[in-house]
Amino acid sequence: MKAKILLVEDNEQNRYLATFLLEKHGFTVIHAPDGPTGLDLAGRERFDLILLDIHLPRMDGHAVARALRSNPALAAVPIVAVTSYVMAGDREKILAAGCDGYLEKPINPETFVAEIESFLRTPGKAGAP
Repeated sequence: MKAKILLVEDNEQNRYLATFLLEKHGFTVIHAPDGPTGLDLAGRERFDLILLDIHLPRMDGHAVARALRSNPALAAVPIVAVTSYVMAGDREKILAAGCDGYLEKPINPETFVAEIESFLRTPGKAGAP
């Protein structure tokens, strides 16, 4: 059985593409359209990986990552930022907030699933792949 992934993403097109690619490869994907909803779902259900947009309504991804990392029950769950924030220092700020990795948007449909699988194989490896 493939992994269960929480996708915290407010953009419908981005949600659709990521979900399509992941479900096509056997993953289960649960959506959260904003940070507070993502935190609620992460606290109630077990996930193998959390994909987290940084620019979110109601609560930005940095705050979401810090809140997720403050929950001991989620300490082993890899958090991967999927974001268009690509300015100097953004990657470091995202990793410092508690994310284990960083993927740039727009995602590459040819490599996205392999990149996600690499985080599932190496949880806790900051900056993977």
